[in-house]
Amino acid sequence: MSLEPTDFVIAETAEEAVDRLAELHKQATGALSLALKRYIKERIEPDAEQRALFRYPLLRITYRCQGEVPSTTRAYAKIQVPGNYSVTVTHPDAFRTYLLEQLRPLMHDFTVQVEVGISPQNIPYPYVVEHGEELAGSGVTAAELARVFPSTDLSAATDGVADGLYEWEGADPLPLALFDAARVDFSLRRLVHYTGSDWRHVQPWILLTNYHRYVDQFIRHGLDQLRDDPRFVRMVLPGNVIVSRGMDEGEMQAIIDGVVWHSYQMPAYHLIAADGHGVTLVNIGVGPSNAKNITDHLAVLRPHCWLMIGHCGGLRQSQTIGDYVLAHAYMRRDGILDRVLPPHIPLPALAEVQQALQEAAAQVTGERGEDLKRRLRTGTVLTYDDRNWELRWAQERPLINLSRAVAVDMESGTVAAQGYRLRVPYGTLLCVSDKPLHSEIKLPGSASAFYQRAVSQHLRIGIAALELLRNQLNALHSRKLRSFDEPPFR
Repeated sequence: MSLEPTDFVIAETAEEAVDRLAELHKQATGALSLALKRYIKERIEPDAEQRALFRYPLLRITYRCQGEVPSTTRAYAKIQVPGNYSVTVTHPDAFRTYLLEQLRPLMHDFTVQVEVGISPQNIPYPYVVEHGEELAGSGVTAAELARVFPSTDLSAATDGVADGLYEWEGADPLPLALFDAARVDFSLRRLVHYTGSDWRHVQPWILLTNYHRYVDQFIRHGLDQLRDDPRFVRMVLPGNVIVSRGMDEGEMQAIIDGVVWHSYQMPAYHLIAADGHGVTLVNIGVGPSNAKNITDHLAVLRPHCWLMIGHCGGLRQSQTIGDYVLAHAYMRRDGILDRVLPPHIPLPALAEVQQALQEAAAQVTGERGEDLKRRLRTGTVLTYDDRNWELRWAQERPLINLSRAVAVDMESGTVAAQGYRLRVPYGTLLCVSDKPLHSEIKLPGSASAFYQRAVSQHLRIGIAALELLRNQLNALHSRKLRSFDEPPFR
């Protein structure tokens, strides 16, 4: 198949472009899947003409800058310099809403030519194998398939654009988005592996937690919403187990009780709304490595926001177990991102997220003014990679003192840094579960009482904050997360 410019079709509207992308992707994955099944069954290798079909579609935008200077303050769907921009695209049908949100305003505000065609980039065969049953009992090994079909090329799946490693000067074409198709497909498969559910269920509003007790409360909240709020239609649990609106409550509970969530490293729970603005909760477990891992993959879905809601150690005498900490700065001692985002780079607090979290806390607790200040402390959160950092207290105390930190945990700084790095609005609201410097630890009895009292309220604050942010999307996607060299798409 020729890859000359004549193979590209000009799209007059955003809808035309996405429809064409979807058609080409369906043709390519269908051809690859058919050839794969034929080889497994009959050992017939695809010929050169067939191989030429196994390619990602390409979206290309040409901007010549004909004198217009759009005055929009929008943080995305804008072009900074004239040139040719392109990106390979995967699963255009699933990403249709996102693609239209980027293309419509861009085509309205700028004089651009939008074209859709076929790229030179092969689709790796594992990305069309949905469940793996196709390979079971066939006698064909993955190594053999990799010799016959396009396989995963890790050099093609990078975060170079997001990390500022892409050389923009003189580049042609320029990147149209942070992630290309190979990088997106890489993460979509890992999301399924880690969370235990299809990536298509992930909602654009995400809560990350480090304790399973928040999951119990989220499921309870989901059942209430399915009963009382017509906006929500179903809840998807690990293993793609579905609880739907209208089910008998006993039937719902039986389904929930049968979920084998512990089979997955970071199980996810999705409360799905008919308008596409549902909420996903992921229990990421403990530690910065998990936090980086899951956010690396969630980022390709371009969520509107992720919030860390979990437990922390309070560092101030005035704090009480059960109090909240709203992070307005982070001292990163986790080390996980130091090579791509050095710890001296500041992570700005996003005003829209901070205000939403504080207002949500006031709404849920019913406290305002001085009463809320007694429960909600704003300050710096210190994130470690070592759970037993207290054993180095003599060495760590001077730095903690200089930072004015009010709480310590193992995930929040990483989650915020990933949001900054990958342009996903972020925020942190933690709940004090112990005070390691003041001999207040979670003893079994008191821990149970604390959890019962605090977890439900804390989760409701996080969900209420996301609801507030949902109503101010244009303000949420802040220019504070954009760099000098930035692709047009969010």
